[in-house]
Amino acid sequence: MKGKIIILSAPSGTGKSTIISRIINDPELHLGFSISATSRAPRGQEQHGCEYYFISNEEFKQRAEAGEFVEWEEVYPGTCYGTLKSEVERVTSSGLNLIMDIDVKGGVNVKKCYGDQALSIFILPPSLEELERRLRGRATDDDATIAKRLGKAEYEIGFADAYDCKVVNDDIDKASANVAALIKSFIAKTETGN
Repeated sequence: MKGKIIILSAPSGTGKSTIISRIINDPELHLGFSISATSRAPRGQEQHGCEYYFISNEEFKQRAEAGEFVEWEEVYPGTCYGTLKSEVERVTSSGLNLIMDIDVKGGVNVKKCYGDQALSIFILPPSLEELERRLRGRATDDDATIAKRLGKAEYEIGFADAYDCKVVNDDIDKASANVAALIKSFIAKTETGN
């Protein structure tokens, strides 16, 4: 049986990657991870084909024009992220449920494209003040970058109502359990046709 699509979106610093790392190996969820493509350079130990498919901005735009992406977005000037259609097919045709860690516009677009075969979940911070505290706690960004991320977060939160479900991450264990429960319910519902 072909796998389903699980979309997770959230502002930077909300805990989405941590939630995914906690549920990815849950045997009841049968999850496979989507590797996104990006035109940004690798950071730290990131490797092509592991964390991302790293391609040039020019190649990214050419592939987008050719219709090879199910979704893509120029997230920051000159920095694009997207999901190749071939990546969706690779995971779902193997029978795994594809979990997609994508930006809000991409999440809305994928949901439109796949309809009932996709579940979209938006992870919310408890508050913008808490999100700022988390971003500062990372100690990876300067004040200007944090201000930019907070402004973007406010904008992204405006898309939350377009998602099937919302989960507030005020406790990472509880939020991870809530996301897993939503996915299990979705899989059971689509398998039985109810």
